[in-house]
Amino acid sequence: MSGWLWAIGGAVAASAIWGSVLFATGGFSSEPSPDLAGYGYTSDLCADTSMTPFENADFKTKESTGTASKNTNPQHSGAQQASLDTMWCNVSLEKENASSSDYSSTWLYNTATLHKKTDPAPEFADDYRSYEKQDTSVGYRVEAVPGLGDEAFLVTRKDDGSTSSGSYVILGVRDGWMTYQSTWSSYASSRSSTKPPTADEVATMLKTSATETLKRLQNSRSR
Repeated sequence: MSGWLWAIGGAVAASAIWGSVLFATGGFSSEPSPDLAGYGYTSDLCADTSMTPFENADFKTKESTGTASKNTNPQHSGAQQASLDTMWCNVSLEKENASSSDYSSTWLYNTATLHKKTDPAPEFADDYRSYEKQDTSVGYRVEAVPGLGDEAFLVTRKDDGSTSSGSYVILGVRDGWMTYQSTWSSYASSRSSTKPPTADEVATMLKTSATETLKRLQNSRSR
């Protein structure tokens, strides 16, 4: 009987030790493991951003106006933190052979985030659908985009009928715990000789660029 009790006691002790090890190493942790879908961090998102669709539409990156960091173009930054890795790229564009007298402005702003602690999936769709519910003078159309990541949405500003022309389009993509957003903003006065692309044309460019950019990010290895 004593041998049997000793065996039981030894098993209980061993289980307690193993349980302590699991708690110490996170084996019993309720936190899910992040699904980064193969994406990696890069300190220069601009280097991985595909500009080909915009170049094919006769856009080029504006020349920098100086050596100061605030005047460089494109601009990029990134940060690796415990819960998030964030990356962004901001590019000022202009039409090829545009006149210096043209009053126009075109910006492309991309961000990529690797969520390492919290799954962004439950809130992702609502974040973009909320544009349709904004009670402002500017309306937005939101539509799902198939074939990009696990889910993607396109947000387009509705034409407000103003005398100026331009477009504002957002493409948001979630793939696992990685989120990506590409924002296009363009403006041209009624007197400008350059005509900005339509929202549909911009949407096509953003989707084509995102497809290639995300492929490149999956090949990033903390550079």
